[in-house]
Order: sequence, then C-alpha cells, then structure tokens
Amino acid sequence: MVIPNLGAPLCGAVRWLEVLKSPYLMGGAVLAVGMLLGYLGGRMVARKRLRSAEEDAKRIVEDAVREAEQEKKRRILEVKDEQLRTRAEFERETRESRREIRKLEKRIQQREEILDRKVEVLEKKQEEIAARGKAVRDKQLEFTAKEEELKQLQEEASKQLQRVSGLSRQEAREILLGRIKDEVQAEAAALARRIEAEAKEKADKEAKNIIALAIQRCASDHVGEATVSTVALPNDEMKGRIIGREGRNIRCLEAATGIDIIIDDTPEAVVLSGFDPIRKEVAKISLERLMLDGRIHPARIEEIVEKVKKEVDVAIREAGEQAAFDVGAHNLHPELIKLLGKLKFRTSYGQNVLGHSIEVARLMGTMAGELGLDVRVAKRAGLLHDIGKAASHEVEGAHAQIGADFAKRYRENPIVINAIAAHHMEEEARDILSVLAQAADSLSAARPGARSETLEIYMKRLEKLEEIAGSYPGIEKAYAIQAGREIRVMVQPDKVNDDQVLMISRDLAKKIEQELDYPGQVKVTVIRETRAVEFAR
Repeated sequence: MVIPNLGAPLCGAVRWLEVLKSPYLMGGAVLAVGMLLGYLGGRMVARKRLRSAEEDAKRIVEDAVREAEQEKKRRILEVKDEQLRTRAEFERETRESRREIRKLEKRIQQREEILDRKVEVLEKKQEEIAARGKAVRDKQLEFTAKEEELKQLQEEASKQLQRVSGLSRQEAREILLGRIKDEVQAEAAALARRIEAEAKEKADKEAKNIIALAIQRCASDHVGEATVSTVALPNDEMKGRIIGREGRNIRCLEAATGIDIIIDDTPEAVVLSGFDPIRKEVAKISLERLMLDGRIHPARIEEIVEKVKKEVDVAIREAGEQAAFDVGAHNLHPELIKLLGKLKFRTSYGQNVLGHSIEVARLMGTMAGELGLDVRVAKRAGLLHDIGKAASHEVEGAHAQIGADFAKRYRENPIVINAIAAHHMEEEARDILSVLAQAADSLSAARPGARSETLEIYMKRLEKLEEIAGSYPGIEKAYAIQAGREIRVMVQPDKVNDDQVLMISRDLAKKIEQELDYPGQVKVTVIRETRAVEFAR
C-alpha cells in the first residue's frame, strides 16, 4: 500500500493562511485542515489493521499447511511401519513354514532310508532262507540215501549174527531185553536212593519256606485289620472338600500326618491306612476336627494337625502314667511311661496291647502272691513285658528283645529284663518270674473274648468246614488244618478218578465261599491215593 506525500498540500495551506489574515477565514481553514488530518490518520490506521490481519491470515494458513504436511508425513510413516511389521511377520511365518517343511522332508527322507535298509535286509534274509531251504532239501535226500544204506547194513548184520550165534531173532531179542531189564532196575534203584537222599537234604529248607509262607499269609491278614481305620463323613460332598482343588488338601493332610487317605466309592466314609498307629490316630482326630470346623485348606490343616499331635502326646503320657498307677509300678523312667502310653494305640489280633499288659501285670501279681514272691516286681515285669511293641515298627527285631533292650537302657531290675526277654521263650528263663510272665501272657491272650475270635466260634468254624467237605460223595475223610486256613480231603480212589478230583476241589472252594465266613483264604487240597498191596509168603 502507497502512502501519499502530504508535504505540498500543507505548505500550500500555510501560504493561504498567511495571505488570508482574516480571522474567519483563518478558523475555517484550520477546521478544514483538521478534518483533512483526521481523515488521513483514520485511513492510515485502517490500512495498518488491514495489513496486520492479512499477515495473521497468511501466518495461520502457513501454520495449517505446515501441520497438514506434518500429519501427512506421520500417516505415511505409520503406514510404512505397519507395512514393515506385516512384512516381517509374513517373513517369519514363511521361515517357520519352510523350517517345518525341511524337517518333514528330512524325516521322510530318513524313513525312506530306513525302509530301504529294511527292504535290503529282508531281501538278504529271503536269499539266505532260500539257500538254507535248498541245503536242507539236499541234506534230506542225503539222509534218505544213508538211511536206506543203514537198513541194508542192519539186515546184513542181523543175518550174520543169526548165522554166527545160531539163535533166531526172537530168542536174541528176549536175551537182550532181559539184560536191559536188569540194568534198568539197578539204575532205577540207585536213582531212587539218590532222590531220597536229596529229598532228605532239602526237607528242612522246604519246611522252613512253607512255614515262612504261612507266617507271611497270616501276618498279611492281621496287618490289613490293624493298619486301616474308617472315618465317617456327614455326606458324600465332604469328600470333594477333603480332596480340595487339584488335590491340594488331601496331599497336605497326607504329608502332615504320614498316613494314606483312601477316598473310594464307599458311601460317606474315608479310609485311613498306615503302619504307625499314633499317626493314624492323629490323622483320624485331625480329619474329624476339620469336618466339624468346616474350614479345610492347607494352612488350617497344618494348624489342626500340629495341635492334635500335641494333644495325642499328652494323652500318651497320661495313659502311661495311669497304667503305671493302676498296677502300682512307681518310679518308671519317663521314656518307659511314654512307650507304655503308645501301647494304647496298638492292637494284637484285635486285643488292645495296653489293656493286655495291665491284665498280665495283675495275673502275675496274683500268682506271685500265691507263691510268696515279690508282687511289686511281678506286676512291674507284667506291665512292661510287651513294651517292645511300641517300637517294633521302628526298630528291627522281635518285640521281646526290643523291650528287654529298652528296659536295660533305662536301668530296670535284671529280673524284669529277663522276664521281658523270655516271655515268648526266645531267651532262657533265669527266674521264676520269667516263667510266670509266659503263663500270664498266654492266659490273657487265650481267655474267651480277649482276641478277635473265641474258642467256641473257632471250633464251630472248623466243624462247619469239615462238614461242607464231607458232604460230597466219594470223600473218605476231611481234616481242617492250619487253624482253618486249609482243608485236606481224602477221596476213595475206586469211586473218584483223577479228572473228578479237580472238579471236586473247584466245587468245594466255591461252596466254602458261599456258606462260610472266614478270615483270609482257605486252601482246598484233594488227595487221591492209589496203593498197591502184595504179600510175600
């Protein structure tokens, strides 16, 4: 924008003012000049504002263009980055696919090589078989030819023998058979004597093996009864809570107690299995407490188990002290009292060992009083005679010797130590109290009701077993042996053959299973004996 030069008009105005000295003319001129100056100043201000607005607009447009360019560049960069990422992902997947394809090709190639090798091996084997078959056929032909030749030689030799000996073929055969018979009888007698000697040598070993097997079978039944207990549940839903999420509750409970917890299809019941009766008692009480409490989780399980262990330890000590007080055995070592308390949780053939020990102590005290012996020592020996059973599952050896070792360690009376060691006659009885311990132990175990089966029930079971066996035709005698764990049946050989013996044993076993209740298993042995009797006159 061009600004006009105002110098010339102003100079002209001044000259006119000098000419026109009139006051009126002077005032009008001044007014006109002022208006002119105001007009000119307003135009200048307007022009400045317009120029400023134009510059602002230009700057805004430039900024907008610049931002648009930056946004365009940013978008282009993002698109390029996305393209690069997509390309990299595609290339990675392509590489993996190629790698897998190479692996598959390599595996296929290896299998083809293996198959080729197997085919080569099979072809070689077929060639070998064909060659061997040919060799066998050749051998067979050769053997046939030699066999024919041998027959001819035998016939010629037989003819020569007949001509030389002057005997017929039948006569020579009888003489030869007679000699062979004598030789065979002599060898048979020698073999029988050798077999008999070997049988005598092996008799003791076989008898010990049979006894050991019988003991093992008997012990397995009793172990099954003594090491398993059942905990009743309020409902079957409690089984899931005991197991816990992914089995964490049951694993924690088994680890804390050392007892196997068996959860099966038995309704509203859980089985606890373990050889340590105290651990089994701890697990049983802990599980009952947890069910009552309702909070079953690993932290609560560990807390309850620790608390129950302390309570059981206190109960063990109190049971031992009470037993010692009941029989008057004072000043016992604290460890012996603790072992006595542990017997409260032990059973032998269904009989509580602590109750059995107290009963033996009282029996020994009564017998010692009648014989004029020391009643106090007798009761003490009776109370401690089975102390080894408290640790028989932890220490190797017989419980009598284990108990004697404990008594010796805690400085008991030598008479008491000998009574403990000799009450099962595993050691020589050196005092009359040891003999009384044997008698009292047998009396306590043999009295009716002491063990899980009374004598009357036992006898009825054996009689019923023999009655079932004798009900079959052709049976001569039947005997129940091995405390009812075996039935031995003798059949009449003229009425029952060997095939019928097998059927009788199978049918008899099934009938015993159906009609008789018994612990463990019953072995059925059917014997058919054939005897040849001849008299020498």
